[in-house]
Amino acid sequence: MKLDDELNELAALQDGLISVEQLRSSGVTPWLQHKLAADGWMRRIAPRVYAVRGAPDTHRQRLRAGLLCLGERSWISYEAAAALHGLDRSRSTAVEFTVERPRRPRVVPFVVHSTSRLAPIDHVVVDGFRVMSATRTIFDLALARAHPRRIEAAIDSAVHLQLSSPEVLARRLGELRGSGRWGCRLVEEMITDSGGHTMLERRFLELAREAGMPRPRTQVVFGSDERFIARVDFLFEEVGVVVEVSGQKGHASPSERARDAQRRNELQDLGLRVFEYTWDDVTKRPAWVRQTLRTRLRSMPASA
Repeated sequence: MKLDDELNELAALQDGLISVEQLRSSGVTPWLQHKLAADGWMRRIAPRVYAVRGAPDTHRQRLRAGLLCLGERSWISYEAAAALHGLDRSRSTAVEFTVERPRRPRVVPFVVHSTSRLAPIDHVVVDGFRVMSATRTIFDLALARAHPRRIEAAIDSAVHLQLSSPEVLARRLGELRGSGRWGCRLVEEMITDSGGHTMLERRFLELAREAGMPRPRTQVVFGSDERFIARVDFLFEEVGVVVEVSGQKGHASPSERARDAQRRNELQDLGLRVFEYTWDDVTKRPAWVRQTLRTRLRSMPASA
């Protein structure tokens, strides 16, 4: 006695798993279910969830098992959601879920959170899994008291991957904020200097704010439909100033330096002034960056 082809095909679509509900829908009785497990054709890995024989134990399978066990109103969340979205500093082995209150899940072999504040915008499908959105995941990480640097990394990578934006975060903040919800104030503080794609860009935005300068536009593209010129880190539009921040490695090869020079020249041809701050400038000489930024921006006439 073994699983029929239809059930094997269904399990193949579910990372080697089958639920008791699906067994019943296919006509498998409790007695036959017990017999199939006793004969080694499947093994129980969570309440009401079985893995078919030969299915490898993988991280995907554990995520799938949780969703099958907890039902349709459950979502991968917190660190597990952050990893699925590809947010920086995520733990790729995390297995966490969220269900709606007042549901109380049965005893399960994974972490389950519950919430009474859930909107359709809070959940999406990623790689075939029901998962909390990147925006909601950022708030969940804050609620779980993740380190502030962890929240910064999540926000900046979500913006970089175009999974969220400072505007979307601010709007959802207004909806989620309420008595007893920890972490909203932390996210609000983190949004202030968000919009860049890296920690270095975030630090520069922080320095510009501390220097009393207007917030620049971030990741601005120059060019036309026919020709791309450059994507710049920051544009202080009113005075026509571009600021670039370069990482620790920078561009060292002759070809890279040549491209950088051409890029700078073409931006200057557009009437822009271009300044660059290095990793060491931003992280080790912040006072100097604030001072020179004030001087450079205030010495520039406003653009027409």
